[in-house]
Amino acid sequence: MSLTHSALAYAALAQMHAALDGVLEKGAAYAKSKNIEEAVLINWRLAPDMFPMSRQVQIACDVPARGLARLAGAELPNFADEEKTFEELRGRIAKAQDFIHNLDKAAIDAGPDKEISVPVGSETLTFARRAYLVNFILPNLYFHVTTCYAILRACGVPLGKADYLPGLR
Repeated sequence: MSLTHSALAYAALAQMHAALDGVLEKGAAYAKSKNIEEAVLINWRLAPDMFPMSRQVQIACDVPARGLARLAGAELPNFADEEKTFEELRGRIAKAQDFIHNLDKAAIDAGPDKEISVPVGSETLTFARRAYLVNFILPNLYFHVTTCYAILRACGVPLGKADYLPGLR
């Protein structure tokens, strides 16, 4: 039995979005326990030229939702980037998950070697559909979830590997 693209994507998304949700939950609890305004953590950056944590969460939701929509031939979702609290960021994850789980898995799996062209910034990149999932969507997901983890960890939130990996939680 072979692993389908949708099965791979959904497994990775389930793990990473659950980890992201848990990290945000711990961030909210930490802010409350230390009497820190949530905005301080939500707007924190690892470096001046990096996006703040809120944008990292948004991208960790948008790239998979929009990418899988492209693979499914569905209309792209458009989530407003208005989240200002941990609760709202966690809601963003839930919205993305709901959208993704309503996509046509058979359409995601179809034609893995066919090409797909995707706007990325001011450019258009062309990938084999399989490569788009494996080399673009999933690495973006992992990068932005990990960056959220790193931002909150750098701010003192007590996080560890168990918060990132299922089965260790």
